Amino acid sequence: MATCEARWIGDANRGLALLSAIQADDAEMFSAEILKRGDGDVELVVTVSAESITSLQSTMDDLLACLAAAESGLDAIQD
Repeated sequence: MATCEARWIGDANRGLALLSAIQADDAEMFSAEILKRGDGDVELVVTVSAESITSLQSTMDDLLACLAAAESGLDAIQD
């Protein structure tokens, strides 16, 4: 079993938007949660578990691509 975790810290609204961007993906392949931080920001934690490194990499690559696209879209809206 292989496991990998990605963490993002920032504004709560942005964190919720990023979480929404990946929730439609294969939910059984990963878990994601928003944690409140003491400084007013939130932390988005995405954890992927897979039977092999290859599968782990593929799933994490897909999730990171979705998050990057969502963040890019948010940046375009805010400009």
